[in-house]
Amino acid sequence: MMVPPFDGTPGTLALWALLGYGLGSIPFGLLLSGIMGLGDLRSIGSGNIGATNVLRTGNRWAAALTLMLDAGKGAAAVLLAAHLAGEAAAQVAALAAMLGHCFPVWLRFKGGKGVATFLGLWLALAWPVGVACCATWILVAVTTRVSSMAALAAVASALIWAPLLGYPELLSLGALLAALVFWRHRENIARLRNGTEPRIGGS
Repeated sequence: MMVPPFDGTPGTLALWALLGYGLGSIPFGLLLSGIMGLGDLRSIGSGNIGATNVLRTGNRWAAALTLMLDAGKGAAAVLLAAHLAGEAAAQVAALAAMLGHCFPVWLRFKGGKGVATFLGLWLALAWPVGVACCATWILVAVTTRVSSMAALAAVASALIWAPLLGYPELLSLGALLAALVFWRHRENIARLRNGTEPRIGGS
């Protein structure tokens, strides 16, 4: 693959950071719940704007669409940057998209927890790693029936899958992305420790 001539310049990276943040900050869950008349997600369930909280409205189609769009915006940021500006810009756009999703300026920096966007980023950065992370999520979700446990396991597994599948150069980025997701799940982690985290399909 031919690397574009301006790949890695500070101006180019700053531009892709802004564009990545802008794409990542689109609150699809909040927008869809409003369009479909499901209410304000911020006053439902956990108050989170992601697919898991959309599911608490009882609308599975809205939740599935939120999941796909939140993953898609991360993938779009990476693929556009990679195609137009190269690998360095793609990694910057990936981190910025995750920051945009977790801390969107439009919502006073109160965004989602980043799992769907994380998976979308990895599917675009290195699809074998993304597929392996998705498989990890499914395996842990089926085994434990705890969504947050599955999410955290999938996120952490990227740091194992990346070098195993031939992408060691993405480890630093993967660690930053994982740290963001774990930080956004700090309340879930506390509930997991004391055994009060709800199960999938539970009340």
